[in-house]
Amino acid sequence: MNFRPPVQSAPPGFQIAPMVDIVFLLLIFFLVTWNFSRSETELDIKVPKAREGKETRRAVGEVILNIKADGSTIMNRRPLDAAALGEALQKIAALYPDQAVILRGDENTDYRHVVAVLDICRKANIWNVAFATSRPE
Repeated sequence: MNFRPPVQSAPPGFQIAPMVDIVFLLLIFFLVTWNFSRSETELDIKVPKAREGKETRRAVGEVILNIKADGSTIMNRRPLDAAALGEALQKIAALYPDQAVILRGDENTDYRHVVAVLDICRKANIWNVAFATSRPE
């Protein structure tokens, strides 16, 4: 004989802790992704269009040099003069001999500014230089 009343289990409630964990992981993922995408391009630079350019996969540690229309050079959201740019590129080339550098020159930049940056790259022993373009609309 069973004299105990049947035990009724309560329906499981909404588990908030796993949901908070997932939301925080998504937040961290989007913040890190946003930060990397923000550091790679200057928004006030308009690169020239090329019909025959092809899109390549981006490397994790690639260096992007932005050359504005007035000739100033920006690397990692920091404006650098020629001496500071040369020192930074020499340090990078010493650590990573095959380091790729992508030049993003504004379409209104004088060619002499691009050549000056190419000379600095060559003095720093960086030979892997690519030019960024945009697709025509």
